[in-house]
Amino acid sequence: MNRTDSRYQSGHGTRWRAHALLLVAASVWGASVQSQTAPVPTMVVQVQSIGTVYELDGVIQPVKQSTISSQVAGRVVSLAVKPGDKVRAGQVLATIDDREAVAGVQRSQAQISQADAEMRNAKAQMERTQDLQRKGFVSQAALDTAQAQYKGAAAARDVASAAALQSSLAQGFTRVTAPYDGWVLQTQAEAGDLAVPGKPLLTVYAPLPLRAVVQVPASRITAVRSAVQTQVLVTPEQGNPTWVVPLTRSAMPSADPVSQTAEWRFELAPQDSGGLLPGQQVRVRFAQASAGAVAAKMLVPQTAVLRRGELTAVYSVVNGAFSLRAVRLGADMGAQGVEVLTGIQPGESIAVDAIRAGFAKAAPAGNSVK
Repeated sequence: MNRTDSRYQSGHGTRWRAHALLLVAASVWGASVQSQTAPVPTMVVQVQSIGTVYELDGVIQPVKQSTISSQVAGRVVSLAVKPGDKVRAGQVLATIDDREAVAGVQRSQAQISQADAEMRNAKAQMERTQDLQRKGFVSQAALDTAQAQYKGAAAARDVASAAALQSSLAQGFTRVTAPYDGWVLQTQAEAGDLAVPGKPLLTVYAPLPLRAVVQVPASRITAVRSAVQTQVLVTPEQGNPTWVVPLTRSAMPSADPVSQTAEWRFELAPQDSGGLLPGQQVRVRFAQASAGAVAAKMLVPQTAVLRRGELTAVYSVVNGAFSLRAVRLGADMGAQGVEVLTGIQPGESIAVDAIRAGFAKAAPAGNSVK
């Protein structure tokens, strides 16, 4: 035997053994439920014209995420949380040195006391001037001057009160709190760092809702915008990866001048977000239905495919009975089915439910599914 024949027999033997393993697995499954004898629905495999599908990688982001900074300047006395901590609305996250704020409150109180004294003095002077003017000892101009001085003192008292309120607020801002229930994503400061307004201290986010964010190349923007269906492949905490339809989709109004991509956001329903984490990569699919984007594909229902590890097969109807046929699958089209590339031909009849077709004594019910 030459080397070419040896390679052929080796490859042929490998495919035969894989097919045999699939047959054994299906037989074992069927033997365990011999009582199932109801006819199994079948369908005729046909080539269908469907819209072109584009798939792009995306990343999970929280819809509600906040970068928190101090509203006053000062040294960070303590940072009470770390990345991964769960926080409640109003919980203290960091404390800023409040000595300057306390001094500001004291200065404001002193300014209020001084303004009160000046206002009382101006009021007394105005009342004396009014009495003298009624008796004819001073002119109206002197009275006008006294009244203006009193109004100025009252205004100064209002300014001092406003300054005191601002100082009091500044003292409250030395306690940095969580704006809502959520989780700490990251911290950007440590105890001893100088906090200034606008400089990030930490980032928090709400666990729900979540969204998938995709950077769409400029060449695909038109196709994505005209997509009739958008799906996101998510992996729940328990179960297999599933294509889900997002609640909303939105596009940023401008493209990145460097990467030449536009950001699209797809908000996910809470029930579809279980097990997803910010930063996790997902797959997003865009299906088109325009006349120029139609492609012919041979699709079968997901339930028609028997999967055992890396092996995939369907039950074909041959002489009134089911025969297991290994197939090679293509794109997963979600609710439309899964594409079959090789293994069966258009016009063949297959079982709609591969599990039931594998039962002992299972019989085709005819082409009951169109």
